[in-house]
Amino acid sequence: MKQLLLWSLVLCTTGVFAQNFQGKAYYQSKTTMDMNWGGREMSAEQKKRIQERMKGFLEKVYILDFNQTASVYKEEEKIEAPGQGGRGGFARMMMGNFSQGKQYKDVRKGVVLESKEFFGKKFLIKDSLPKLEWKMEGETKQIGKYLCFKATATKEVDELDFRAMRPRRRNRDENKTAEEKKEDSIKAAKDPLSQIDIPKQILVTAWYTLDIPVNQGPGEYWGLPGLILEVNAYKTTILCSKIVMNPEEKDPIEEPTKGKEVKRKEYNDIVKKKMEEMRNMRGRGRGGRGRGRG
Repeated sequence: MKQLLLWSLVLCTTGVFAQNFQGKAYYQSKTTMDMNWGGREMSAEQKKRIQERMKGFLEKVYILDFNQTASVYKEEEKIEAPGQGGRGGFARMMMGNFSQGKQYKDVRKGVVLESKEFFGKKFLIKDSLPKLEWKMEGETKQIGKYLCFKATATKEVDELDFRAMRPRRRNRDENKTAEEKKEDSIKAAKDPLSQIDIPKQILVTAWYTLDIPVNQGPGEYWGLPGLILEVNAYKTTILCSKIVMNPEEKDPIEEPTKGKEVKRKEYNDIVKKKMEEMRNMRGRGRGGRGRGRG
């Protein structure tokens, strides 16, 4: 009954919007990160230094251009100061080779296309648009001038979604000998990604407004009876800071076409293979002299 009422409101409001209307929404994305990797405590100064180095990955601004049926989501272009970020180790180097392009969603056709660049090679990931089973929670709050409604859903996490990464738990660490703990520390230093765990599912909380009756939202989120203005998913918050309806200069909302077309699983397999190659190269370069030679 509650959901039927919401959709009735949408149908009434939709008539206000012209068929060729277009909007532009700006989102600020922020991800928090657990600094205690591998069970090793870090000083406040160490944590601050790492957070500064990773800020470019953990805090971003995105733009969503949308109309009644489709949208394009892209990172806002910015010029970084020379040398910004400094050295951040293997994990930072790997993430530095991920280039986020445009993400195109067409809710009428049920397709999503995402352009990416990985180690200098362009890919075009094309898949069916995943659908979340949203639950209307009946809560409201104000975001800017918009009254927003709360909805939640359980989401399957992509195996390469670094926003959801967390330190891997060590099995019965208290029962390990000093030598075993030392070996674990050496392994963590040589292969930081071995300490990462990504959950299979996460709870997503979204806030949407009926004032803009399009079932669009930032990133992979969509499917509610109004534009999604805020998303909280694990340790990432995406919050809309500005909306411009029918801007004078409209960016085209069209499918990206550049890059080798692949499915998501195929792209993930390519990335995982490259990560394994880089780990092996790094292992040989760090105290691996003579290792693997007969």
